[in-house]
Amino acid sequence: MTARAPERAVSTTAGTRRPRPSSVATRLPGAALTVFTWVIGLVFVAPVLWLVLTAFKQENQAATNPPTLFFQPTLDRFTAVLGADFLPYLGNSAIATLASTLLVLALGLPAAYALSIAPVKRTQDVLFFFISTKMLPVVAVVVPIYVAAAHLSMLDNVWTLVVLYTAMNLPIAVWMLRSFFLEVPTAIVEAARMEGAGLPRILWSVMMPIMAPGIAATALICMIFSWNEFFFAVNLTAAQAATVPVFLTGFITSEGLFVAQLSAAVVMASLPIVVIGWTAQRQLVRGLSMGAVK
Repeated sequence: MTARAPERAVSTTAGTRRPRPSSVATRLPGAALTVFTWVIGLVFVAPVLWLVLTAFKQENQAATNPPTLFFQPTLDRFTAVLGADFLPYLGNSAIATLASTLLVLALGLPAAYALSIAPVKRTQDVLFFFISTKMLPVVAVVVPIYVAAAHLSMLDNVWTLVVLYTAMNLPIAVWMLRSFFLEVPTAIVEAARMEGAGLPRILWSVMMPIMAPGIAATALICMIFSWNEFFFAVNLTAAQAATVPVFLTGFITSEGLFVAQLSAAVVMASLPIVVIGWTAQRQLVRGLSMGAVK
């Protein structure tokens, strides 16, 4: 009589496995989001690209309907812009932008330091007062500013724009710099004070290296606002202190709209800020993201 081999017990309660989603179903939402992002980006970039292409056309090619897509690029419109005394306007914009930005940083850094590192009971009221100055429309104050500038013989003067641009950008700069100061550990400031460092030494040697990205972001935003400002420039300047935005309006005349030449002027006017922003993009991203990740 032969013994039967023992049978292995087969488990009948094996856990059920969920079916894995297919790789196509997993990748489809991500691919759709990528395509959607590219479409949105192209929608925003398309007008800028069309502006740049129009700057290299002749006037008869820029005014055709339907638009001329294939053409021979030319630099004639850029030459015409330079021949229309573009450089003095560019110099006025550069002086007003750089000088006002330096003044904003010189005044905003100590103010932001005081409101963040050593706040007082009325700090929130002071901050609200700063930002409340941006709530008033510019057109509501242009008449008293014009009268005051006329009595001081400061009309058509680039330094009048410097003062106005400083006052215009200072509230935003104080708010931004204060948020950057709040990200600096207070232990570092206290250690510097215990070593006998005064306020200038703390700002220059301790805070500046840490806050360099934030300061760069604040300076770039102030430069963009000053460079593009039009209302004060067109109402308070004439021939000597007019800036680039005022220069651009000269291409819209009763004789017609010079589309190609206006496009070339806009490209040349935007190029300095674009180059500065491209050069400082790493510092700008780091500065704007300060405090986003704890």
